[in-house]
Amino acid sequence: MQNGTLYLIPVPLAEEVSHKTFTPYLVDTINQIDTYIVENSKTARRFLKEAGLKTPQKDLIVHDYGKHNRSDLGQFFTELKAGKDVGLMSEAGCPGIADPGADIVAEAHKRNIKVVPLVGPSSILLALMASGFNGQSFAFWGYLPIDKEQRTKRIKDLDLSASRYKQTQIFIETPFRNNQMLEEVLKSCKPNTQLCIASNLTGADEFIKTQSVHAWRKEEIDLHKKPTIFLLY
Repeated sequence: MQNGTLYLIPVPLAEEVSHKTFTPYLVDTINQIDTYIVENSKTARRFLKEAGLKTPQKDLIVHDYGKHNRSDLGQFFTELKAGKDVGLMSEAGCPGIADPGADIVAEAHKRNIKVVPLVGPSSILLALMASGFNGQSFAFWGYLPIDKEQRTKRIKDLDLSASRYKQTQIFIETPFRNNQMLEEVLKSCKPNTQLCIASNLTGADEFIKTQSVHAWRKEEIDLHKKPTIFLLY
């Protein structure tokens, strides 16, 4: 029996911006499948409804791969191995990008299952696009160390790499620690280093600004609990 296809379905980055996210092809795709692997079933069902799902919610098969459900990846491939197409959804943005869904995708390749990524928003690439920094050479580091001493060292290393290799350095922080991260960046980086802060991308209160660390030190900005991308160059 031929395997099904795993579709990687992007979801909105912010609330009430579904019109910026769902393409006609995505809408057609979700209405051709009834099985999903998701990080959170409640939000996934809401996103599907916003996208224009016509299948009754009660008829959907929704597998939860939340953090307590990742020890046995085989449980998510029953339908795919039986020939059914399945959709993979993250909590925000593109599945597999700074997202545990990457493990599902890797397992799909091991099982010779076709993977099809659908077009949608990635906060990392949107921030890079809007920063004005080098888009041909860049590195995404995810979350920096929590330990203050190690975090300071990493920021200084990224600052050095940005200037030495002319490479954009991208990282994130848990939203409730954004202000502490910004404080550390402004303290640890050279004054002439360029810093872009991209917050609440695609949202009504989207904020994107690039200027030198020296200039940022003169400003007051509150990033508390706002999804934010930091970029150095």
